[in-house]
Amino acid sequence: MKLAEKLCNCKSTGRKGLIIYITAGYPDYHTTLEAVKAVEAAGADLVEIGLPFSDPMADGPIIQQAAAQALAAGATVGKTLELVTKLKQETTIPLAIMTYYNIVLQYGIDKFTADFAQAGISGLIIPDLPLEESAAVEPLCRQMGIDLIQFIAPTTTLERLKPICSQAAGFLYCISNTGVTGVRHIDYGQLAPLLAAVRRETDLPLAIGFGIGTPEAARQAAKQADAVIVGSAVMERLMKQDVAAVREFTASLRLALDRGEQG
Repeated sequence: MKLAEKLCNCKSTGRKGLIIYITAGYPDYHTTLEAVKAVEAAGADLVEIGLPFSDPMADGPIIQQAAAQALAAGATVGKTLELVTKLKQETTIPLAIMTYYNIVLQYGIDKFTADFAQAGISGLIIPDLPLEESAAVEPLCRQMGIDLIQFIAPTTTLERLKPICSQAAGFLYCISNTGVTGVRHIDYGQLAPLLAAVRRETDLPLAIGFGIGTPEAARQAAKQADAVIVGSAVMERLMKQDVAAVREFTASLRLALDRGEQG
C-alpha cells in the first residue's frame, strides 16, 4: 500500500496516523522482526526501518547507540533486505527504509531501489539528501513504486516550500525542531503557520517527527498534523526493557491519539 493512501485512509476514518521507527538489527534481527510485529498489533500505521549507519547526522544519542550496537553485531544492508522480505510475509503494515545517502550510493542507487522495492518497501527516507540532489534517486524510486519522502523544517522558507511540495510523495516529514532526534519538550503550536503554508501547496499527509516522547506529546503534535513519528522513545524502551514494553508504549500512543480525536 502506498504511504499516502494508508495515511489518508486514517484521516478519512477520523484517525491520526502513527509511524514508529525501529533500528534494523538492534540488538539482533529476530528482535527487530518481533518489534515490528508488536507495534503493528498495538496500532501503528507505518514502520520506519532504520538502516544502521556509522555517522547518522540526523539521529540523537539513543538511535546512534542502537545503530552502533547493531553494526557491531553484524547488521548489513543485505540482512535488512532479508528482514524486510520476511516482514512482508508475516505482517501487512507498510514499511519505509530510513537511511543515509552514503549507504545508498555505495550499494548502488539502481540496485538499492530495485532490491528494496522487490523486498516490499513503500517508502525511502534519506535525511541528508537535499532537494537539489534528489534527482539522483527520485526517478528510480518513482519507477519502482517507492515514495521518496521530503522534509520540511522550522527553518524552511516559504519560497522553498513550493519545490519541496511539488516533488513530495507519500507524506511530508515535518521536523519539529532544529536539532537531532531525541525526546524533548516542544511547543508544537509554533509549527501551525508553517504547516498551514504547506497545506496550501499539497494535499499529502503531514507527519511530525523529532522529539515526541510521551502519549501526551503525541496528542499535542497530532493537533497540528495528520500523523506523528516516534523513534527515540521507542528504541529507548527496547534498549532498557524489551519488545513487550515497546508494544505497551505503542498502544499508549495509539490510545492518546484516538482520545485526542474524540476530544
